Amino acid sequence: MKKSKYQVDPGLWIPMLLFAGISVITILSAQKLLDETMQTLALKQLLWYMIGFGIVYIILKMGISMIIKHAWKLYIIGNLLLIGLFFFGKEINEAKCWYAIPGIGTFQPSEFMKIILIILLSKMIQEFHSKYQNPTVGEEFLFLLKVIITVLIPSILTFLEPDTGVVLIYLLITIVMLFVSGIRYRWFILLFLVLFLSVGSVLLIYFWNQDLFIKIFGTSFFLRVDRLLDWSNGSGFQLQYGMTAIGSGGLFGHGVLHTPIYFPEPQTDFIFAVYASNFGFIGSICLISLIAFFDIRLIMTALKTHSSIYQYMIAGIVGMLIYQQFQNIGMTYGMMPITGITLPFISYGGSSLLSYMIMVGIFFRISNENIRYTN
Repeated sequence: MKKSKYQVDPGLWIPMLLFAGISVITILSAQKLLDETMQTLALKQLLWYMIGFGIVYIILKMGISMIIKHAWKLYIIGNLLLIGLFFFGKEINEAKCWYAIPGIGTFQPSEFMKIILIILLSKMIQEFHSKYQNPTVGEEFLFLLKVIITVLIPSILTFLEPDTGVVLIYLLITIVMLFVSGIRYRWFILLFLVLFLSVGSVLLIYFWNQDLFIKIFGTSFFLRVDRLLDWSNGSGFQLQYGMTAIGSGGLFGHGVLHTPIYFPEPQTDFIFAVYASNFGFIGSICLISLIAFFDIRLIMTALKTHSSIYQYMIAGIVGMLIYQQFQNIGMTYGMMPITGITLPFISYGGSSLLSYMIMVGIFFRISNENIRYTN
C-alpha cells in the first residue's frame, strides 16, 4: 500500500485531537456558569477547530516558504490592524483588543502578531547568520537593535490597548529565539540587568508614592501593576471561587457538566478550574501529562530538523506555549498573577485558536519534512 506523502509524527497529531475533544467538552461544562447568550460557545469552538484543521492541512500541503517570504508584509498588516483598534476596536472590560465582526464574534490581532513575530524573527536570525559567519560585537549589536525596534512597535501598540499579558509573550518569544540563535550570552546579562533596573525603578515609585506613580504612568498602568502585585495574598473573588471549585473536585471530580460554583471567565482564563472540578486530581494530572508530552515531542521535532530557520520557529512556539501553560494553570491555583492569559488549545477563543492552529500547521509541515528526509 502506498503511503501518504503527508505523514506527521503521531506524537503531535494524536494530542491535538485529544486537545480538541477536551476543549469542547470543558467549554460545554463552562457554559452552565454563563448566561443564555453564551450557550453556543462549545459549538463555536468545535467549528473553530474544524476551520483550524483545514488551515493545518493547507499549510501541510503548500509548505511554509511562502509564509516566510512574505513575513515583513504580514508584520506591516499586523501592526496596521493593531493601530486600527484605537479607532474601530470594540471595548470590552475597558480594553480595545478586538474588532467586532457581525455574525461571527470578535477578532484579536495581537494573537496573530505572536506567530507573525515568530516567523519574522526566525527569518531575521537566519539571514543574519547567513551574512555573518563569525559576527563581531558591533555587528551583533546592530542586529539586536533591529530586533528590538521590530518587537517594540507591536509591543507599544498592544500595551496601549491595554494588554500587558500579550506584551510579556512578545518579550519571552524574542528572548527564547535569540538565546537559541547562538549570539553572545553577554547580551542576555545586559538585558536582564536593564529589565531588573527598569522593573525595580517602577516598583520603587509604586511603593514610595502612588500619587506620583499615577502622574507618571497613568491610572490604567497603576491598576495593572496593582493587580499583578495583589495575587500573592490569594484574594479576589475569581481566584477564591476557582480554587474552591478545584478543591471540591477531589480525586475523580464531579463529572462533565457539574461545575459546583460560579467564577468569572470559566471558558477562557479559568478553563482549567472547570476541567479540574469536572475530572478531579487524576484528570488534571492526565491533562498536564498530555501537555508535557506534546511539548517534548515539539522539542524533538526541532532537534530532528536540519533547517536552522525551522529550529528558531519551533523554539519560539515552544517557549510561548510553555509560558502560557505555566502561567494559566499557575494563576488558577494562585501561584502566578492573574494576567488574562488563556490555556493554549483548551480555552475558548476563535482568534487565539486559529493562531495556534497556524503554528500547528507549521510544526506538522516540519515533522512531515523530517519524515520524508529520513525515508
